[in-house]
Amino acid sequence: MKIFISLICFLTFSFSAFTEDNFDAYFEKVETSASYLKQQVDAAPTLLIVLTAGVKGPLDEMTNIVEIDSKDIPFFPTARAQGHAGKLIFGKLDDQDIVLMQGRYHYYEGNSPQDVVFPYFVLNTLGVQSVITLNAVGGISEALNPGDIMLVTDHINCMSENSLRALSVQFPEKQFVDMTDAYSFEYQNLAKNISYQNDFNLKEGIYLATQGPNYETKQEVKMFRAFGADAVGMSTVFEVLACNFLKMKVLAFSCICNKAADLHEGTMSHEEVLEALNQMSPKLSKLTTICAKEILKNR
Repeated sequence: MKIFISLICFLTFSFSAFTEDNFDAYFEKVETSASYLKQQVDAAPTLLIVLTAGVKGPLDEMTNIVEIDSKDIPFFPTARAQGHAGKLIFGKLDDQDIVLMQGRYHYYEGNSPQDVVFPYFVLNTLGVQSVITLNAVGGISEALNPGDIMLVTDHINCMSENSLRALSVQFPEKQFVDMTDAYSFEYQNLAKNISYQNDFNLKEGIYLATQGPNYETKQEVKMFRAFGADAVGMSTVFEVLACNFLKMKVLAFSCICNKAADLHEGTMSHEEVLEALNQMSPKLSKLTTICAKEILKNR
C-alpha cells in the first residue's frame, strides 16, 4: 500500500513538474518561433486573417507572397482537421504587410488550449495588432440559415478550459483580462457599414464554443439557446481570449453552414459543412477583403 501511495505521489509530482516546466518555457518557445519566421520572411504584418476551410479571403489580391508550412515552424501546433491546410501566408495587401492563417488549430485535435493560441503570441511578437477570424458554425437561432454570415458580437465559453491558464500569471501586472470589448465595437461598426454599403445581408449574434469533435445533441442545443447563443462551433474562443490579453482587436464572422441539431433535417456531417463553405467563399472572401483594407487604412 505504501508503495502504491508513493507511486501515485511520484506520478502526480512528475506531471505537475512537467506541466510547470512546459509553461515556464512557453514564452522562450514563442521567441524561438518568432525568430525563425523573421529569418524566413522580411515582413512586419499588423493584420492577421484566420481563414476557415475553403475560404480564400484576400489571397487573390495579395502580392509578395511567402508561404510557410506550420510543421516547419519550431513549436507550432499541427493542423489535422479536414479542410485546414496549416499554413502561414505572408504578403502585402494594398502595399501593407498582412499574414493569413490558412487553417486553424483546434482543441479537439489533441492540442492543449495553450497550443491553440501559441501562433497568436508568435504573430503578435512580429507586429500583429488586429485579427479578422472566420469560423464555421451551426445556426441555433431560427433566424439563421445556411449561407448566412453572422457578425460575432460576443461569445459563451462552454469548452471547460481557458487558454490563458498558467500563461497570464507569468506577467506581473496584466494577469486578469478585460473582456468587455472582446469583439471590437469599432470593428463591428466598420463591418456593419461595409455590409450596408455593399449590400451584404450581415446577421449578428452570440457565438458559443464547445470542445468537439462531436456535433451537439438536440437537448444541448435547446440548452444553448436558453443561454442566449445564436450559433455554435468548436473554435475561436481560446484565440479571442489570447487576443484580448495581447490587446489585439478582433473582428469575427461566423459562416452558418447548417441548422443546429434540433432544427436540422437528417444526419449532420463535415461534408455538409465543407460544401456550404465552398458556396459561401466568394461572398465571405469579398467581405473579409474589404474589411481588411479598411482596417489597414485606418491604422
